This record gives sequence, structure tokens and C-alpha cells, in this order.
Amino acid sequence: MKLTGAEILIECLIEQGVDTVFGFPGGAVLNIYDALYKAKGRIRHILTSHEQGAAHAADGYARATGKTGVCIATSGPGATNLVTGIATAYMDSVPMVAITGQVATSLLGKDSFQEVDIAGITMPITKHNYIVKDVTKLAKTVREAFRIAREGRPGPVLIDICKDVTAAVTDYEPCMLKETEEAPVKKFSMQVSDEQINEAAEIINLSKRPVILSGGGVSIAGANEEVLELAEKSGIPVATTLMGLGSFPGTHELFMGLVGMHGTRTSNMAVSESDLFIAIGARFSDRVISDVTKFAPNARIMHIDIDPAEIGKNVNVHYPLVGNIREILKRINARIVKDVHREWCKTVSEWKTRFPLKYSQNGMLKPQFVVEKIYEKTEGKAIITTEVGQNQLWAAQFYKFTSPRQFISSGGLGTMGFGLGACIGAQLGCPNRKVINIAGDGSFRMNCNELATAVEYKLPIIIALLNNGVLGMVRQWQDLFYGGRYSETTIERGTDFVALARAYGAEGINVTKPEEVEPAIEKALASRDRPVLINFVIDKDEKVLPIVPPGAPISDLID
Repeated sequence: MKLTGAEILIECLIEQGVDTVFGFPGGAVLNIYDALYKAKGRIRHILTSHEQGAAHAADGYARATGKTGVCIATSGPGATNLVTGIATAYMDSVPMVAITGQVATSLLGKDSFQEVDIAGITMPITKHNYIVKDVTKLAKTVREAFRIAREGRPGPVLIDICKDVTAAVTDYEPCMLKETEEAPVKKFSMQVSDEQINEAAEIINLSKRPVILSGGGVSIAGANEEVLELAEKSGIPVATTLMGLGSFPGTHELFMGLVGMHGTRTSNMAVSESDLFIAIGARFSDRVISDVTKFAPNARIMHIDIDPAEIGKNVNVHYPLVGNIREILKRINARIVKDVHREWCKTVSEWKTRFPLKYSQNGMLKPQFVVEKIYEKTEGKAIITTEVGQNQLWAAQFYKFTSPRQFISSGGLGTMGFGLGACIGAQLGCPNRKVINIAGDGSFRMNCNELATAVEYKLPIIIALLNNGVLGMVRQWQDLFYGGRYSETTIERGTDFVALARAYGAEGINVTKPEEVEPAIEKALASRDRPVLINFVIDKDEKVLPIVPPGAPISDLID
């Protein structure tokens, strides 16, 4: 059949299983939006307030559902507004396809109106990118882009399409849905030999003080059950990275909490005392290892990951296992001796009792208390998105995540303004789940315009705004490490966030006392077709603790 390039793009999105796209129209994508108009009922378009919001929403949609998120923007500033969202997805291995319009092929390289080299700009922050100048190559490009975004270690792919290509007509041959379902992703099972598996199992069985670090790659690979089996079968305590929250049940007796800069004392002590450190789907971020020369000083390192580039990048690895995490763990688990680390687990359990996460309760409204009440009132079943900063860490520490894709946050890039867009995407992807954005006022004000999007689409999201009137994490560092010189971190600008929410058409609730927390959360949870913002007014000097000072070993905590 004969179709225009824009129509081919929409048909290819539908055949790839895409039901929702996020975007903002403009001149270079007019043909695409015309094709979207004609395809109403077959694919849903969500009009965000800003292109960055579209990228974050596509990201949140992908993290919550496991599908590939899709966002669309016009050329020039529309495309560049996607960049932060693309980089966020890249750092956290999120499958995304970003589609941008480009000037006509005859105008390329002439500094035409709204022309930028978006392929060049995004090259370092995408798995791959394309500029399509020939309509006959468009369908193949789209299909290939989705395969690359999903295969191996997932990540974003950009497709830049010249405007004349979207108008050009060519033959289109549909790809049968059955074929798409059977072979959408190239299986990455790099050959890990039986000898390597046997050695890994033997080392685990013979170790005295092993620790598992469960990273974000565990959830991406769907290997959470295999990690749980390894931990329970062998009796190994488990810590997680920030991105790994939910990959191991936060309520499990073997769970120790986060490790690293804001890790629990138990996790950091266990790692420092371990003789075998098993990192699964983690990349040894500087926020995890801190002083690399003193990280797990007595341990042999086993690293299981699909990306060979991560092996040995930040720490020396003694037992590298590169391939599909789930398949590798299945093979190892079959060789594990049951319950051989009972005494070690007993020691770790005693540490957990001695060094729990805690905070002072002095009658003031505490952010930790707010997060605990959100956990209690949602029975631990909500999808939690966060902004970046103190709010992010309080959510990570005091909400017990028990399943993958439940905690959605910008880990690698640390993108302020991420949470609201991600919350919108997660809610659209999981309409039967309660989705809550735990936010700080500094991050929230960056993209608060997306409240208009949430109102427009009648999304019952909740924004739990932990409002301290400062850039909390930066102020915390200034207090602890810069002699209390609070340079440009006070943002008490008189903004009435409750009035702001109501101006957009959302519900707004103000909370200043501990006794007001539960009724506010209950009221927000009862909303079915309107977002609710709860403005929790907290003290500007409340800190995220524990914290490892910069450059110190993770065993050297301030708490």
C-alpha cells in the first residue's frame, strides 16, 4: 500500500505495540501530527506542557510498564528540550525512542529556521541515533530503533526525520504482529561457561561473609525472583543501589537497605566486613563505592552484568560473569548449597537491631514521618516517583519497596524536575495503580507546569511536596562541609503551592502539623479523577542521614 512517511511512522509505532506517545507539536512535525489525528482510537497522544515533560513522561511510562517509552518533538528548540530527558533515560538504562522533526533535506546545513544537529547533540547520550532523509528507509529505521532500545542493556534511541520525508509517499509493507511479538528483542546470552558458573557457585558456597548488591539491572532483566532465591537458599544479606530498590523485597529479613553515601550503617558495615561482594546488575557508582581503595577491602568481587563495558570500569573484578542476569543466576542457584551462612546472617541481623534508620520526633512535622504514613496508607503498594535531592532519599529510606518498577527516580543523572512528568507517564501506563510523586519544592517548581497535563487527562496522581523553602541537599552539604555558608540555596519566594495547584485545576492541601498528615493523605487517595498536591511544610535544616562525607570510606558515616 502507498502511505506517506508520517503514516508509515504511525503504523510502525502501532506494530511495535506502542499505545501511548508523549509530545508537543511544531512545524517540522505537522505531518506526523496530522497522521496522529487520523489514527485516533488506535494510538493515544498525550500533549504535555513542555517537551522535557514529554521525555520524562515517556521515561516514567517505560520504567513503570517495562515497555518502550515514546516521545515526539519538533525541530530546533523542541528537539533540544528533549535532551535532559534523553540523558536521564540513558544514565538509568531506560528503553525510549525519541522522535524529532527536522528541516527539509534541501535545507539541511544552511542554518535554516529551527535547525539543529540533534543527532550530533545526542550522540553521547543515546544507544544509537538516526537522521532519516529517505522515506523508503523509514519503516526499517523505526523497527531497528525499537530493537536497539530494548535489546541487551536498554537505553534511548533517537530518530530525526526530515519534514519532506514525512510528506513523501512510498510503498509500505506491514510487519505482522506475530512476527513483532516473537522477535522484538535480540536475546543477549553471552556464553558464560559451565566452568565459570561452577567456580562462582563454589566461591559463594565457601565464602564466610558474602553480601549481595542488587542493582537496577535486576529489575530490568526480570531477575528479582532469582536474586531472592540465591539470597534465601544460601543465606546472604542483600543491599541495593538506589535504582535497585524493589528488586529485593524491602520487608525481607535479609534486606539491609541502601549501600553507599546514604546507605544504612548495617549495609555499609556488612560490605566493609564481607569476604565476597556479589554485584548483580549494578555499575559501581561513585555514590556506592566512595573511596574505591577502601571499598569492600577484604572481599573478592563478583560482578554479574549484561554490559561488558561495566566490568572492571570502577572496581577490580575477580569473577566477571557477562550475560543475561536471569539465566546466569538460574544456573548458579542450581549449584548453591543451602543455608551455609547462618552465623553471618545472625551478625547482620544484630546490626540491623542496633543501627536502625531513625529520626528525632520532637513534635515537628518530619519528612520521614510523612513518607512512613504514605507507605502505611498505601499498604506499600503504590508506585512512587521522586524528584531529586533530600525528598528522593527520604522516599528511598522510609518507603519499603517490595516489587520491581515500584520506585521511579532519576539515579544516574540526578535530574531535578523529573518526578512530575515521570509520575504522569507511570499513571498513564498503570491506570489501576496509585502513583505518588514525592517531591521537594526546589525540584517541583522546575516542571510544575505539567500539573496542567495531569489535570487535562484527569489523572489521580498525588504530589507529596516536602516543602522546606530551600535547596535541601545542597544546603545540607553547605552546612556539613562548607562551614554553613548558604550560598543561593534559600528559595523562600512566597509561592503558595496550594493556590498554584488550584489555579491549574488540581486539589491543594496544606499540612503543617503531624496530626494533619493522615487525613490529608486519606483525602488525596480518595481522588479518582483529579491530581492532588499536599504541601507538607517541613524544617529547612532537616537532614538526610546517614551520610558518608565525600572521599571517605563507606564505613565512615555521619548519623
